[in-house]
Amino acid sequence: MSSIFTKIVNGEIPAYKITEDADYLAFLDVNPNAKGHTLCIPKKEIDKIFDMEEDQYLGLMKFSRKVAKALEKTVACKRVGVAVVGLEVPHTHVHLIPLNEMDEMRFQNKVKLTKEEFETLAKEIQANL
Repeated sequence: MSSIFTKIVNGEIPAYKITEDADYLAFLDVNPNAKGHTLCIPKKEIDKIFDMEEDQYLGLMKFSRKVAKALEKTVACKRVGVAVVGLEVPHTHVHLIPLNEMDEMRFQNKVKLTKEEFETLAKEIQANL
């Protein structure tokens, strides 16, 4: 059965997409720790990050870096935190979280955004790519 992220890749489920290329996709987390919390995924469904081929892994990290640089230009933050947890969805994903305090990395304190705020934010990040 396809993961929720594969369904996003295939267009079966909507997402606030930031950018994509042939192999990777970045989109806003709909249950974000902080404004701008973004997920970067390989389009190919691979459960565990260290099961990826080395070139795929390095490609995901390079793609994630590009997105993180755009996030820093868009969302006021001290830095962009990176986490690979992966227990909630069996599809490799990198969390990019704009940080102003450590609590924003705890995955317990969530922020709420409206559909319009998500759409505007996605466009602003895209403009900074």
